[in-house]
Amino acid sequence: MSHIAKITLEINNLEILKLACERLGLEFMENQQTYKWYGTWIGDTPLPEGISIHDLGKCDHAIRVPGAQYEIGIVKRDRKYILLWDFWNQGGLELKLGKNAGRLKQAYTIERVRKEARLKGHRICEQKTDKGIRLVLRV
Repeated sequence: MSHIAKITLEINNLEILKLACERLGLEFMENQQTYKWYGTWIGDTPLPEGISIHDLGKCDHAIRVPGAQYEIGIVKRDRKYILLWDFWNQGGLELKLGKNAGRLKQAYTIERVRKEARLKGHRICEQKTDKGIRLVLRV
């Protein structure tokens, strides 16, 4: 069954997304024009806004997740990118990345904060906690 959804994350920098993928051991597949998903739209969930049935499986880049059968599609929309994925359990993406790709969202946010801190000349320390990761900025 297909359950294509948009991962709620504003991507405006592919270099940061590549760093997030590297952090998680994911493969950024530059210029890959398709992503793996169930392959047939079942219609049991709504399509993401602005995406038609004909858009499914097509992308500008993709993310390969080791141990998962499906991939994440990176689709350019205006000056930003959206991430599309089939979160059906058998595809394995949600198992590897968490609900709504929470691990990928966290990794992207961490890498974005790290880049902004470096640009402003700040040092940043990363600490693992029981609830996730804490970033400490030193001015």
